[in-house]
Amino acid sequence: MIDLIATIGLGDAKAQDVLGRVYEYFLGEFAAAEGKKGGQFYTPASIVKLLVNMLEPYKGCVYDPCCGSGGMFVQAEKLVEAHQWRIDDISIYGQESNQTTYRLCRMNLAIRGIDGSNVRWNGEGSFLNDAHKDMKAEFIIANPPFNDSDWSGELLRDDPRWQYGVPPTSNANFAWMQHMIYHLAPNGTLGLVLANGSLSSNNGGEGDIRKAIVEAKLVDCIVALPDKLFYNTGIPACLWFISRDRKNHNFRSREDEILFIDARNLGEMVTRRNRVFSDDGIERIADTYHRWRRIDGDYEDEKGFCKAASLDEVRKHNHVLTPGRYVGIPDEEDDGVPFEEKMATLTKELAGQMQQGEVLDARIRENLAKVGFSLLELGE
Repeated sequence: MIDLIATIGLGDAKAQDVLGRVYEYFLGEFAAAEGKKGGQFYTPASIVKLLVNMLEPYKGCVYDPCCGSGGMFVQAEKLVEAHQWRIDDISIYGQESNQTTYRLCRMNLAIRGIDGSNVRWNGEGSFLNDAHKDMKAEFIIANPPFNDSDWSGELLRDDPRWQYGVPPTSNANFAWMQHMIYHLAPNGTLGLVLANGSLSSNNGGEGDIRKAIVEAKLVDCIVALPDKLFYNTGIPACLWFISRDRKNHNFRSREDEILFIDARNLGEMVTRRNRVFSDDGIERIADTYHRWRRIDGDYEDEKGFCKAASLDEVRKHNHVLTPGRYVGIPDEEDDGVPFEEKMATLTKELAGQMQQGEVLDARIRENLAKVGFSLLELGE
């Protein structure tokens, strides 16, 4: 095996891609087999692809403060290559607290020829020992641990990163969010995965923090995800997209709006326990977001799927950001058949089914009688 691997020309782009895809495949299979443990280092590929396709990190610094095995970085590089942008125009920054996971990340990057020198490890993690204290990133993409209660929040009550409120010690969701906002460049955007509770919870002052972030006009888009997307948890999750400059930086001014997308009905079950987004599903969500924020976009609300809500609407809902509250329920399509005609057809079908049921009941009684039983005896 060593001799075979030694013959692979890693300087060749095609060989790098093949070896990288093999490595990514094994990471995914290992994560699936490990279940909850696997989710600690691996974000399912379809979610990573969705985040990257929505943010389009084509130029500047890409940062992930809990980078796991580096899937966000790899997908960002793939997007740059697919659009024939310059790979040298993006730089990778990351941090990971688990040393084994960190090594998986560095290997994942090295196999693909991606510079991982700015991906750092320390056992304390991004909260207690921020490896990139002064760094401001144009793009931040992350999947932090859901509802983490063991984040040493009691040691960080006066931290300057908490610009919108001190997060509760029992839950790190808004600590992660504010850590990322703190590291966001003036024209930067971020996309992160959080548990659905972040959209509505008022525990420990979370509602006040969410309100402050909304009123600062930072929230760009919220996406509700379907269940069974993750290996390590069955709880529902969502995507937050936050932008520092929503007035007029590359896109139209949208600071008084938030786009809500309800994607809970998308995705395909690939096993009994796991779901993935298809390429068509990813394109539908990402294209909706792009059409909404583009200056020349042709975005329109779609009942049951997407809604561009004003800040006043969000205030009426007490700054709860659950997409289902805003997008509504899709209208049922009218098949054009008059009600009377439809009912006549349905009752005729029901009569036929009831008649068939009587025939089957008689056959069952007859067969039971042949072996010396009756339904009355069975009932007794």
